[in-house]
Amino acid sequence: MEISAAPLFRDIPAKELPALLDRAAAREVRFAKGELLLRRGETPRSLGLVLEGGVHIIREDFWGNRSIVGLAGPGEIFAESYALAGKPLAVSVLAATDGRALFLDAGHLSERLSANLLALLAEKNLMLTEKMRHMARRTTREKLLSYLSAQALRAGTAEFDIPLDRQQLADFLAVDRSAMSAALGKLRDEGVLEFRKNHFRLLRQEVD
Repeated sequence: MEISAAPLFRDIPAKELPALLDRAAAREVRFAKGELLLRRGETPRSLGLVLEGGVHIIREDFWGNRSIVGLAGPGEIFAESYALAGKPLAVSVLAATDGRALFLDAGHLSERLSANLLALLAEKNLMLTEKMRHMARRTTREKLLSYLSAQALRAGTAEFDIPLDRQQLADFLAVDRSAMSAALGKLRDEGVLEFRKNHFRLLRQEVD
């Protein structure tokens, strides 16, 4: 996407954008799938804005078990809270695909950019609340249905793609991949949904 189309630059005239980017020491980077953009323990000065592709925000425990705690696609930001607070990262940022990102110095954002950033932070808090609703479900089946229902509502249709492969979805929902695959197969056999790779179609309302 074009930089000017990102929500972070909403309502900012095109003629003002170069000066704002220069003030924030903006730098564009390209990344490859699997590349580590930011590592846990680093103290970032800049927040990231995805222009193309996507990144995963991941957390690892002492034993190396990984969970996906957040996603960022085109137009979405990452590492902003740590950059603004000047705190070391408790998570890492991993490239989910090939793509591009723009980094901006969090300490030199204009008043307009700061206002837009505040709105984006509010949206991210809502997304986190939604994820917590999925996680609060007791079983793998219930977590899957909660997540897929939210994706369908966001897409406005019963047929949609999700931005995660099987292992990533299991990591995102913090469930065992084998158990999740079994739950998906059972839901398909019951006529609740159809799927192929990351493409899903919900067929009817789930009945307990």
